[in-house]
Amino acid sequence: MSTGTDAAADVLARAHAWLAQDPDGETRTELRALIDAAETGNPAALEDLGDRFSARLAFGTAGLRGALGAGSNRMNRVLVAQAAAGLAAYVREQAGLPPVGVEAASSAADASGSEGETDAATAAHGSAADDGVVVAPAGRADATGSPDEPAGAEGSADADAGDLAASESEADAAGPSGSESDGPSDASADTPSDGAPSSDTETSSDAAAPSDTERTGAEDPGAADSPTTDPGEPAAAEGAEGAAAAGGQEEAEAAHGAGDAASTSEELTEPSAPELTETPSADALEAEGPEVPGILDDAPIVVIGYDGRRNSDVFARDSAEIFAGAGLRAVLLPRLLPTPVLAFAVRHFGAAAGVMVTASHNPPDDNGYKVYLGGDDDGSQIVSPADAEIAAHIARVAEAGDISTVPRSLGFELATESVVDEYVAATAAVAPAPDGAEGLTWVYTAMHGVGWETLSRILETAGYPAPVPVTAQLEPDGAFPTVAFPNPEEPGAMDLAFEAAREAGAELVIANDPDADRLAVALPDDSAEGGWRRLTGNEIGLLLGWRAGRLATADGTPDGASLACSLVSSPGLEAVAEHYGLDFHATLTGFKWISRAPGIVFGFEEALGYLVNPGTVRDKDGISAAIAILGLVTEARGRGASLADLLAEFDEQFGAFASDQVSIRVDDVSQISRIMAALRAQHPSSVGEVAVERVDDLLDGVDDLPPGDVLRLWLADGSRVIVRPSGTEPKLKLYLDVRGDSRDDAAARIAALADGARALLAEYGG
Repeated sequence: MSTGTDAAADVLARAHAWLAQDPDGETRTELRALIDAAETGNPAALEDLGDRFSARLAFGTAGLRGALGAGSNRMNRVLVAQAAAGLAAYVREQAGLPPVGVEAASSAADASGSEGETDAATAAHGSAADDGVVVAPAGRADATGSPDEPAGAEGSADADAGDLAASESEADAAGPSGSESDGPSDASADTPSDGAPSSDTETSSDAAAPSDTERTGAEDPGAADSPTTDPGEPAAAEGAEGAAAAGGQEEAEAAHGAGDAASTSEELTEPSAPELTETPSADALEAEGPEVPGILDDAPIVVIGYDGRRNSDVFARDSAEIFAGAGLRAVLLPRLLPTPVLAFAVRHFGAAAGVMVTASHNPPDDNGYKVYLGGDDDGSQIVSPADAEIAAHIARVAEAGDISTVPRSLGFELATESVVDEYVAATAAVAPAPDGAEGLTWVYTAMHGVGWETLSRILETAGYPAPVPVTAQLEPDGAFPTVAFPNPEEPGAMDLAFEAAREAGAELVIANDPDADRLAVALPDDSAEGGWRRLTGNEIGLLLGWRAGRLATADGTPDGASLACSLVSSPGLEAVAEHYGLDFHATLTGFKWISRAPGIVFGFEEALGYLVNPGTVRDKDGISAAIAILGLVTEARGRGASLADLLAEFDEQFGAFASDQVSIRVDDVSQISRIMAALRAQHPSSVGEVAVERVDDLLDGVDDLPPGDVLRLWLADGSRVIVRPSGTEPKLKLYLDVRGDSRDDAAARIAALADGARALLAEYGG
């Protein structure tokens, strides 16, 4: 057999194995069609399968991010389940808890020696076993945890399941929610009105739209746990898997109908943050399988948030069930919300970890899985070595080969609205509206994302006038119908906002990206096409840094207080820090690094990311940054100045800094590696007409920075060019910075440098 034939057979085997464990109807249908086409010799289908299964979507400091679809190299429910189980194992390990399978076996042995049924609430929240974790017994189960009635045939697979092999149909029936999936759902269309995540089946009102006193999952037989065996062990017999799923549904129904939920609920121990989360329901606890560890009040907390992208709610629900199934206190945010609310909640709950399901401003067909850590990490995104350690746990789950063996639980909790209220209050306090806010006309777009609902509450609390909304982009819509890329930096993305601004005679335009962790600002400019100009991320960052410097030193200069930005952001922030006597830190790119700067009072990166309230959120926050910008603009307005005047005042005080970016988007990411290798092999002698004086290769470590795939070129006239691959998109980026004697001089310098950078890219293979 040829090598090509062997490779094709291997890809097909991987695809069949994936199909057998995929709980999602849409991705199963998609994958089944590809397999059928490939097996009939269709070369395009085989190539597509090769792309989907020749690699795994890599988990790193940015978590997971990629196109939705079936396969190990796509975002889907199988990959998310593996990631959630791996993260759960990491959190348990960091907390000194044994692996789930170890404690489950021990607890099951203890349960077999007990008399009668153990009370579910006591098992889950009562006295701890020797290892600190106990097992909640299955509802209506005997002492060994076996159902007292045989499972029925309910929970079968989709309509064409007869075309599948037995293992596939049974895997369909035994999906993670114990029921057939209708596939990825667009949250904007399928999520209940309050944004509560739904399972893939129709759920009761308790599960779909819990009130402040209701508990999700309590009456949702369609969401009963899948078979819960040790993920490190081989999958159970296929028939047993199907029976276990169907039996789990019957047990949940029986538990709900038993009539003793109220009395059991009264015995539950209140969680450690009762004002923030719902107590686990008795019905949910009684529905647990014998392999699921109980959830103690002092168990590590994992908070889960999600935005309005396709399948975000499904991935969040899957994760909550898996975290709870691992004996962790899983707290699901009450509805789709901005990423900064999740980052806030991690610290507010004192959580061990947080997960945000979002792909931020990526194309519509993408989704992602962003991870935060509490404790010493203080709610920041993960960095090395945590990323590699979590990835290793994920790999072990994937190697087990069947996500139906991953323990799940309905005992996760829903955060109440009070956590959102706290975020609203803290963010409104960033910049209460001054007198100059009265009569301000401004335009806002949420870019089809989740920012508006939260921002509107903050505006009202802080006292700012409501904006003129870009109605077509105001509500969450994962299809992003009015933009090619839902990124305010992309050409055309803010055209509707500019149109609204012209019609309203606005003084200002503010935009958030879809998960509201970034901020874009535009101002009227007669010299710009259409009469409006979007500020660069550096322009906004320097204005906010100036504001932060003034506020931080209003009562004297505090010891160790600092301003921080990524090394590719404007060097102007260092000039601001020097002026106010503050420390300055340049970090590797990304808020996972910026947020860790010692003594940080403000941080930013040129890619429209700003951290203005590090006391409450340790990540970029486009909503609090919007409030800070409104504060700046309206304060200036009160003395008769505009945003353009503020920019001119900055230049007069600190110097005229100008920045630009040249980038290429590639279809083959290996092209980026080739260009970086060529630049390292032969350093350029000049960029345009300006000589290169020095090259710093950050792979070797520079200025106490961790090693990174970054080249920094210092030019003879003081200009700077930094070259790095994007961390979230298939792009190679060149960041350009100059300092001029005036704004016009800086503009001329940056234009010449940009021309030189484009020529440099072309020379080195771009």
